[in-house]
Amino acid sequence: MNRTVRKLLALLSPLLLVLLGGAVFEGTASAAAPPAGQATRYTMTAFTNSSESNLYVYDSPDATGFTLQKGPAYSPPSGLIRDPSIFKHTDGYYYLTYTTNWTGNTIGFARSTDRVNWTFLYNYTIPISGLTRTWAPEWFIDTDGSVNVIVSLTAASTATHFTAYKITATNAALTTWSAPTQLSGIGPNYIDTFIVKVGSTYHAFTKNETTKYIEYATASSLTGPYTLRKTGDWAGFGDWVEGPALVQLDNGGWRIYYDGYRAGKYWYSDSYDNFATWSAPTEVPGLSGFIRHATVLKETVPGGVTLPTNAARSLRSVNYPDRYAVVRSDSLGYIDPVSTSSSTAVKQSATFTVGPGLADANCYSFRDSSGRYLRHWDFRVRFDSSNGTDTFKKDATYCARPGSASGSVRLESYNYPGRYIRHYNYALRVDPYQNTDTFRADSSFTVVSPWA
Repeated sequence: MNRTVRKLLALLSPLLLVLLGGAVFEGTASAAAPPAGQATRYTMTAFTNSSESNLYVYDSPDATGFTLQKGPAYSPPSGLIRDPSIFKHTDGYYYLTYTTNWTGNTIGFARSTDRVNWTFLYNYTIPISGLTRTWAPEWFIDTDGSVNVIVSLTAASTATHFTAYKITATNAALTTWSAPTQLSGIGPNYIDTFIVKVGSTYHAFTKNETTKYIEYATASSLTGPYTLRKTGDWAGFGDWVEGPALVQLDNGGWRIYYDGYRAGKYWYSDSYDNFATWSAPTEVPGLSGFIRHATVLKETVPGGVTLPTNAARSLRSVNYPDRYAVVRSDSLGYIDPVSTSSSTAVKQSATFTVGPGLADANCYSFRDSSGRYLRHWDFRVRFDSSNGTDTFKKDATYCARPGSASGSVRLESYNYPGRYIRHYNYALRVDPYQNTDTFRADSSFTVVSPWA
């Protein structure tokens, strides 16, 4: 099916299904999204084009649309706060590590109870003689619980010939560290190394400082030896890019954020096949051109949006409150006027049964009175009978996010994260999130008592 149509349908599917009523839902897959009463929160820390000595903190329910929590949120006593990396430790505190200066041999550490108000801890001197640059420290928490920092080091007189090293915390307070160990196979001339572990394999994303591409390597040990698997523009990220940072999405995919520093843009891209292929790069809405070298922390926190399941409901447009999500005779989704004087058929077209998501039981699917599911196809919302495939189940699953008005909801496509059901010229489709009040209103619906 056409990719554009599929994305539009993914955004619209959740809204239509919420309105459908009275049907029994098929068995659902095991859930990846948080259960009712909880929500995913993605916290981003970054420095900015306007200041490399100030930290900005954002968060997001979907890893796409980020809201400023505080900025500046922290400035070190002296020096810079470039390349800030965040994680939450077992002691309940959030910790930052960051680049302290363009030249030198230290990295900085700060701590917070709430992610937005930070206290300076100390600058740590990397114990290697002759270091001229100590850049881009990144937290890596291994599956054995060890707390590591991956850092790019060089003793060269110019900003080249970087090599990746790791240091490991030797106490729970993160105040003492092991001797640096080089990551075999990454370097020289590689910087901004970011590592994730999947199963027993370590996956490294690192910038080739000569070619300016983000390359990809794997190893069976954190310290290597790493084998370069992909070089050049293998993923379509382009050149003159740096600062890769990865986070796993609720649907199991991986999202990479990176800094297109030459073009002055900030990008993300998603992968669903063990990092082999990636979606077309998309600018981070509202932040591209402002933030630099961010990292993103994923947590499950109390809250979120919960819809009633196995119940009939209607979906009312927030910015066109006399219009409701409906399915027309062409099987496509729209927002149409519905009132007490409307015919029984019109009222029934605006009524849907909300059920657990076919692809994730903690998200939602929607079905009409004839048993068809709200799903996206070429990014247009439509209603089809289930064919039982994984693709259909994903097309017909939407995750609930807070809407633009109090009590309203936005429905995010399960298999195209960052795309939402929204109305455009009264037609329902699934569109990429836009950092505008119009988009947020167009993609927000109030779940109300059913018309039929």
